[in-house]
Amino acid sequence: MSIIKDANLAASGRQKIEWVKSFMPTLTTIGQDHIKNQTFAGLKIGMSIHLEAKTAYLALILKEAGAKVYATGCNPLSTQDDVAAGLASLGVEVYAIHGVLEEEYRDHLNQVLNNKPDLIIDDGGDLLEAYLNLPDSQKWPLIGGCEETTTGVLRLKQLAKSNRLPFPMMNVNDARCKHLFDNRYGTGQSVLDAILHTTNVLVAGKTVVVAGYGWCGRGIAMRAHGMGARVIVTEVDPVKAIEANLDGFEVMQM
Repeated sequence: MSIIKDANLAASGRQKIEWVKSFMPTLTTIGQDHIKNQTFAGLKIGMSIHLEAKTAYLALILKEAGAKVYATGCNPLSTQDDVAAGLASLGVEVYAIHGVLEEEYRDHLNQVLNNKPDLIIDDGGDLLEAYLNLPDSQKWPLIGGCEETTTGVLRLKQLAKSNRLPFPMMNVNDARCKHLFDNRYGTGQSVLDAILHTTNVLVAGKTVVVAGYGWCGRGIAMRAHGMGARVIVTEVDPVKAIEANLDGFEVMQM
């Protein structure tokens, strides 16, 4: 049984999930093949992701492709309660409530694992960590999974280095499309969007300091500059520092 804040929020969540489909043609196209072939028939998939409309749509695609899907959030502050309710009403088991404390968040991860998924989709590595912390007598043979963010990949590499990674994990984070589109354009826009919604300040004419010129830093600097800010980049990698300079930004030590 799902653990959500309020089932009465489901209509709003379903509306968001339906709306977002129009903006995800790649997932829709790929999903159609998997749905037709029932790729995941007989499999259980556990997800620990930022629980909002786009990831909810992914969960639905996996369900329609034959999987039993169990989802929780990877950060309680990013969970959208109406989306969680909407997803639960569409047949996915959901264990996620916005703003829960650490103990309840960990319990939601364990609720996913109680279903003994065959595959996991992780964002940050907490679901995998919860599995590894189970007593050996309570573990089962997982086929594998995927990890989609830098934090989780760093944790995976440490586990692999010490021979403590018990099954294959796909490094989605280092895919070229992840860096180019999600990090540079997605984070580049969403960071500025969050600042504007929080502060309601005019960006034009402000001095914006971007710490680091990785893919996220590139996107943030580009967006801030486009909105009229003076952008300063701090970067310890000399090659990236030169790149930032040639892109037109001031480069300084922090």
